[in-house]
Amino acid sequence: MATETLRDNLGRKIGTLEDDGRQVTLRDAIGKKLGTYEKNNNTTRDELGRKVGTGNLLTTLLR
Repeated sequence: MATETLRDNLGRKIGTLEDDGRQVTLRDAIGKKLGTYEKNNNTTRDELGRKVGTGNLLTTLLR
């Protein structure tokens, strides 16, 4: 599993992207799941499983 840390312009951690090959999961700075991007059907879903849109839109879920 590959993990990428997302940081703001001051270098503070704002989230992580975890790629398991099948899907990418976005977590906030404290580890709460914010959403997933499903590679097989090119769909982004929020933490409740609701469709956000087509394509990888995970960073739009950061608040």
